[in-house]
Amino acid sequence: MKKITIMAFLICTVLIYYNAGAQEVNKNYDEKLAKELKADEYGMKKYVLVILKTGSAKDLPKTTLDSIFKGHMGNIGRLVNEGKLIVAGPLGKNDNAYRGIFIFDVESTDEAQKLVETDPVIISKVMTAEYYPWYGSAALKETVKIHSKIEKKSH
Repeated sequence: MKKITIMAFLICTVLIYYNAGAQEVNKNYDEKLAKELKADEYGMKKYVLVILKTGSAKDLPKTTLDSIFKGHMGNIGRLVNEGKLIVAGPLGKNDNAYRGIFIFDVESTDEAQKLVETDPVIISKVMTAEYYPWYGSAALKETVKIHSKIEKKSH
């Protein structure tokens, strides 16, 4: 019983400290940057998260798959250059047939779906997509600028 009381006290202390700190104005706040990135008062914004999954197309010849994935990478580059796609990447092996993710800087899942439908892996049914509204740091968009400085080889 003593351990439970101590744990409850610690949890309450952490919550009180966190909530008290949450009300303070950040001394590093950059209003211009926040507006540029369309951040809310918490530095966050809405995105659309897309999970790419294995599709119904099976046993395609290697040359066909190579062509599809070359187009996939080109499409990713185009969407990044348009400022719509801010994160993309493959997922490791898993039991859910998840292949990769996209995070789009768009307002709706409908808009994200229109963008994803331009991708050769979707057109060919090598992959399918699931769409989720997502709330994350508005600073995420800055990773595109940083990535170009650390990418030694391009796709």
